[in-house]
Amino acid sequence: MKEAGIELMKNTKSVKDIDVSDKRVLIRVDFNVPMDEDFDICDDTRIREALPTINYCIDNHAKNIVLVSHLGRPKGRSAEFSLKHVIKRVERLLGRDVGFAESIEEAALLQEQSPSGSVILLENIRFCVGEEKNDKDLSKKLAALCDIYVNDAFGTSHRAHSSTCGIAEFAKERVAGLLLKKEIDSFAKAMANPLKPVLLIVGGSKVSSKLALLYNILDVVDKIIIGGAMSNTFLKACGYDMQKSLVEEDLVPEAKKILEHAREKKVKIYLPVDVVSTDDIKSHTQIKITPAQDVPEGFMAVDMGPATSKLFSEVVRDSQTIIWNGPLGIYEIQAFSRGTFNLAHAVSDTYAFSLIGGGDTADAIDRAGERDNMSFISTGGGASLELLEGKILRAFEVLERK
Repeated sequence: MKEAGIELMKNTKSVKDIDVSDKRVLIRVDFNVPMDEDFDICDDTRIREALPTINYCIDNHAKNIVLVSHLGRPKGRSAEFSLKHVIKRVERLLGRDVGFAESIEEAALLQEQSPSGSVILLENIRFCVGEEKNDKDLSKKLAALCDIYVNDAFGTSHRAHSSTCGIAEFAKERVAGLLLKKEIDSFAKAMANPLKPVLLIVGGSKVSSKLALLYNILDVVDKIIIGGAMSNTFLKACGYDMQKSLVEEDLVPEAKKILEHAREKKVKIYLPVDVVSTDDIKSHTQIKITPAQDVPEGFMAVDMGPATSKLFSEVVRDSQTIIWNGPLGIYEIQAFSRGTFNLAHAVSDTYAFSLIGGGDTADAIDRAGERDNMSFISTGGGASLELLEGKILRAFEVLERK
């Protein structure tokens, strides 16, 4: 990442840099939590991560606090995507009652009627027409609810929406929340002035979604581990026949370019030397471990093999800073999860600073039982990817600087 970009975001004012006493505070939080078919929350991490900012405003005598969030991708107003499903969890974690407003107008009314220090949750902001179009009128209405706008929703900070960008044009004060600051400080530690050597572990299914990341990161890292389905495209670029494995054929030339650029910049790229392959992912009858260049006819590579796992673990042990984005196999299926889980254990055993980005990666770390052993797990997938690509997140550009 260009240092100027990361420094610009690091210099953003936080809620601790201003006086919130007796002020109306609107906090853009990220309560977009996963739920099961009965609307029970499966993982409340994003709610818990918002608590320090909310509690800071309560403890410092904010007049009232309005929480604004989205949930899912609704097509208009629907009970399925209502934030009513999360309010009980918010109340339990905060240890206090939280008012609920069906509309911006109702939120304004609750502000007038509620006692000092009250907390109000606004219904899913994406029910409002114009939110995702950064509508100016909606932005004005949201800004009218507050004296201070606080963005603490890292996961949506790469999007120019009314509640993340537009509101800042009309808010009297506009600052970052404590989670937002923690996120950017962690990325700065990993990318702006990291302890070397720096390792990037990158996986997932598509090279296309990581192209900008791979080109940008070559100026930051010393070595790169490429795994998951995207490694198939790189192995194909090395001349291997990957049989039925998922390969982005049109990006094979691009993979060759990345390998060439890495050699020019003296960045070492590690690819699987052996793979776990199968005849069928869901109803497999055969699983084989072979050298990466010898995938059996009619088979597909679905995980790294044991030799690769050992190699990658050694690379991890020799690193001081580790950035990980994307799982390295089909970790959701037990038979194909060993490579990703073994690497998670290897990362947790190091003294390196480890930065984990992306929802699937965080989920894999969770399933490996290593969440508490990572230095920092980002709450945003798309936002963390854009930071790794060297971009300045849109929501940071509209906040005040120190």
